[in-house]
Amino acid sequence: MFNITTVLTPEISLVLLSLILLAIGLLIPAGARKGMMPLTVFSLAGILSYTLYDFFFGERISFLDGLYLHDQFAIYFKILFLAAALLVVLSSGGYVQKLPKHRGEFYSLLLMATLGMMIMAGAGELITMYVGLELMTISFYILVAYLADDPRSSEAGIKYLVLGATSSAILLYGISLIYGLTGSTELAVIASRLGGNLTPASFLATVFILAGLGFKISLVPFHLWSPDIYEGAPTPVTAFLAIASKAAAFSVLIRVYLITMNSQSFSATGQSLLLVLAAMTMIMGNLIAIPQTNLKRLLAFSSIAQAGYLMVGIIAESVAGIKGVIFYAMIYVFANMGAFAVATLISEKQGSSEIRDLAGLWRRSPLATVVMTASLLSLAGIPPLAGFVGKFYLFSAVMDSGYVAIAYIGFVMSMISVYYYLSVVKVMFLAEGEGLPDVPVHGAMKFTLVFTMVITIVIGLYPTPLAQMAISAAQSLF
Repeated sequence: MFNITTVLTPEISLVLLSLILLAIGLLIPAGARKGMMPLTVFSLAGILSYTLYDFFFGERISFLDGLYLHDQFAIYFKILFLAAALLVVLSSGGYVQKLPKHRGEFYSLLLMATLGMMIMAGAGELITMYVGLELMTISFYILVAYLADDPRSSEAGIKYLVLGATSSAILLYGISLIYGLTGSTELAVIASRLGGNLTPASFLATVFILAGLGFKISLVPFHLWSPDIYEGAPTPVTAFLAIASKAAAFSVLIRVYLITMNSQSFSATGQSLLLVLAAMTMIMGNLIAIPQTNLKRLLAFSSIAQAGYLMVGIIAESVAGIKGVIFYAMIYVFANMGAFAVATLISEKQGSSEIRDLAGLWRRSPLATVVMTASLLSLAGIPPLAGFVGKFYLFSAVMDSGYVAIAYIGFVMSMISVYYYLSVVKVMFLAEGEGLPDVPVHGAMKFTLVFTMVITIVIGLYPTPLAQMAISAAQSLF
């Protein structure tokens, strides 16, 4: 007999920590809250350590009649979410201290969003998944509009609320159709009752679920919200939104696709839809990124393109393909976090996120320049950085499954992405930057920059440990 409290320790810990931070923010005067960031960091580090131990030595169970799953796939993504949250908190300390008000609630909302992601990763049925998704999304509604005195942040929050509510309604309608067809929302039961019969209603339900999740992932044509929201939201929130929420939606998509669409007719239909979405997302994301002049908008379109690469691994429908997806999702955390940490630093020091504001950065902040360069080159897939290994796993898996054309599209688009990534590097090294201030890096921000760069390089040179974890997580689904 298992102990449910032990199994749910990370989730329970996040709830308690979030409530404690909320109470501190409400009860303690603003001048005495400087310990909130260290408290959040050390608590998240402790929860992350426990989750890592659980991945290797914990019990694998399904409980509450399949409502919640505690397998290596779910635990792997929990590690990813906690690592992303920890890096965001470390890089946002100075930024949050400069907020005019509501500093205390920032970390609490961040943790509640993380909790929603963890529920999504472990959900074994659609209503539980939807509850986790709404917990994450509602937290982000507030975080995106957190700069109440900034019109761009308020605009971004309203847009995200309207479009997010619409996508949630579409997803919920797809879930209701599935329930009407099968009488259940549990994934395993849905798969057995749908069988191989593809009806107009089941096809419509599939399209609605893909559309709802596609919004969270920023797949083309559900991507239009991303650039405006990414540009208007506080930079640390943009980083978390681009990294962790995307990974959470992928964790749901992988589980739903592999379990409920595993019959021959559903597989053919699902693969056709995913092939079109992946190709459109890679092409549009990379091509529209080229003319961007705002760093956060460029990273927004870059993240859209990265979603297309991740879709390639799901199309493979194999252990190797899923391994490639979750391996790439993890290294994407560190590469993208490095880039957004620099963007946060520039925004904090200069009050702007335009690419031209990076001019002469190699003189004003050599560390930030090196980290940004390494992060962008990793996202482009340049060896020997981690992004190259991740894309190799993805493209080789889908080619082994016989989908050569989509792999070629991904390869060509990766080469195109090198152009706009290097255009940012060019500004940092070759533009003069006269009159722009120095950008010193101290404390937790320095640790974040160095840590993300080191991980990006080390995994590129020695990917075996992370690859083994990814294989174990992928195999738990098959």
